[in-house]
Amino acid sequence: MIKEQFNSSDNITVKGGFGGFGTTSTTASSAFSFSAPTNTGTTGLFGGTQNKGFGFGTSFGTTTGTSTGLGTGLGTGLGFGGFNTQQQQQSTLGGLFSQPTQAPTQSNQLINTASALSAPTLLGDERDAILAKWNQLQAFWGTGKGYFNNNIPPVEFTQENPFCRFKAVGYSCMPSNKDEDGLVVLVFNKKETDIRSQQQQLVESLHKILGGNQTLAVNVEGIKTLPDDQTEVVIYVVERSPNGTSRRVPATTLYAHFEQANIKTQLQQLGVTLSMTRTELSPAQIKQLLQNPPAGVDPIIWEQAKVDNPDSEKLIPVPMVGFKELLRRLKVQDQMTKQHQTRLDIISEDISELQKNQTTSMAKIAQYKRKLMDLSHRTLQVLIKQEIQRKSGYAIQADEEQLRVQLDTIQSELNAPTQFKGRLNELMSQIRMQNHFGAVRSEERYYIDADLLREIKQHLKQQQEGLSHLISIIKDDLEDIKLVEHGLNETIHIRGGVFS
Repeated sequence: MIKEQFNSSDNITVKGGFGGFGTTSTTASSAFSFSAPTNTGTTGLFGGTQNKGFGFGTSFGTTTGTSTGLGTGLGTGLGFGGFNTQQQQQSTLGGLFSQPTQAPTQSNQLINTASALSAPTLLGDERDAILAKWNQLQAFWGTGKGYFNNNIPPVEFTQENPFCRFKAVGYSCMPSNKDEDGLVVLVFNKKETDIRSQQQQLVESLHKILGGNQTLAVNVEGIKTLPDDQTEVVIYVVERSPNGTSRRVPATTLYAHFEQANIKTQLQQLGVTLSMTRTELSPAQIKQLLQNPPAGVDPIIWEQAKVDNPDSEKLIPVPMVGFKELLRRLKVQDQMTKQHQTRLDIISEDISELQKNQTTSMAKIAQYKRKLMDLSHRTLQVLIKQEIQRKSGYAIQADEEQLRVQLDTIQSELNAPTQFKGRLNELMSQIRMQNHFGAVRSEERYYIDADLLREIKQHLKQQQEGLSHLISIIKDDLEDIKLVEHGLNETIHIRGGVFS
């Protein structure tokens, strides 16, 4: 199974579904459809035709009929009751969970498909078997026409047919926004930089499309880049009442207004290629979606996809049919990866900046500590002088005399050469020497190769051994000289006694 990155462009909305779960398809284009289905006029989710593709919603190819979604219209000064929420309720679950009403047509289509794949009677000889294999190959591929009878039109093979082999199941993130949040997604066929540079003009244009009512305010929730130089803009509309209160227009109501034919034309002129609501699904809708496998998807594969769902609370399985859909999801994956990398780069820069600020702050703290110590000493000196002036002219008290004796004792101990003062002087001299040698070493640094160092050690060792041997020889010679000197002294004494 292929798991898709969480991206808002693939979030499931209440405007579409999995294409009617086996219903016949329409000519309406779908932003998430995987083929070009045929038109049979099945009722759609919002009062128009319903898309059988495996996506989540129809695009601007469908209309909402007489449903206006905004009651008396946006240009007549609506109050809080201006938005008709009852009309959009009747179309919320209409096409999503409705069962097909053209059962005979579907039955005939299945019979014709089976005849085209197993027993065509077009030529009446052994060539029909070859034609059957050719039809099977087309059905597996999901494209082409299957001829099987001279009197019956050929079967149109699409990628939604049950025999198409290029199918997989991925997962998309379910939105968590409420209908009261009023979030509606508009996909523009423009780059993100162009949208951001013209954001104010875009808001004003949308406000004009809504009738230019002063009680309505268009707000941009977010802007995100999509593949193929498209941009997703999330908007919501706030309605203010005369008494000063305000509320957000429900998402389904705003979407129903955008789906009107004249409004849709104006949005297309702005570069909008797709509009959808971003609202969460109810538990009943999720259950219905999971219980009914999409058209052309094997129920066993669908059940396995539900079992393999990594997070059933946030993700829902969606079918992927054909290489185009796989390529689209791959582009979305790459786009999301780039966004994540951009965010990581921003976080890395923020961390580096915080580290610099921390270093600067630590230096300032150390500086302030030194300044505090200096100010403390100055304050102590001021207090001493003030106390001396205050006590001037008074006799020394007993406790002051006792304190003076203790201070004299401490002073004498500190000034003793063998006590603290001598040790402090020794430490100070060692610190000065270390600083001096450290400065010299820091200026001059030499590095010796390891092999050369071993040779030097070996040479010095040999020199040491030679010196030791020479010292031992010298010692032996000194002992011999002492013996000779001792013998000479004895001989001189003997000769002196003889001559005397």
